Amino acid sequence: MAIRNIFVNLPVNDLNKSKEFFSKVGFEFNPQFTNEVAASMVINDNIYAMLLVEDYFKTFITKEIVDSSKSTEVLLALSADSKEEIDEIASKVKAAGGKLAYEPKENGPMYGTSFEDLDGHIWELIYMDPSAIQ
Repeated sequence: MAIRNIFVNLPVNDLNKSKEFFSKVGFEFNPQFTNEVAASMVINDNIYAMLLVEDYFKTFITKEIVDSSKSTEVLLALSADSKEEIDEIASKVKAAGGKLAYEPKENGPMYGTSFEDLDGHIWELIYMDPSAIQ
């Protein structure tokens, strides 16, 4: 199997507010795949989050959308290159109106935090010292 990319699809209530939030956090959007019902958020060259207006998201599913203010279906974990990058992103999240689950902290060989975006999706930010992986 040769999987080349991942596209995480997330329902959002207000696409413009979500784009503004994630832009403030530091993400960019691919205009080629962004319109009034969807926005392609670039995480890196092979990973994208497709932010989809709920009604459009529903055209891809047969189940109900999880109410992310009450339930968690998935944790989206992003790795960072340093503790400083974690701190910088966490600061941007707070400034953009996101909610940290806790301040960045050490957890064994890892350092990180997690935050909720405007729609309640949970994003984890983690850094692991490469020497701890040995």
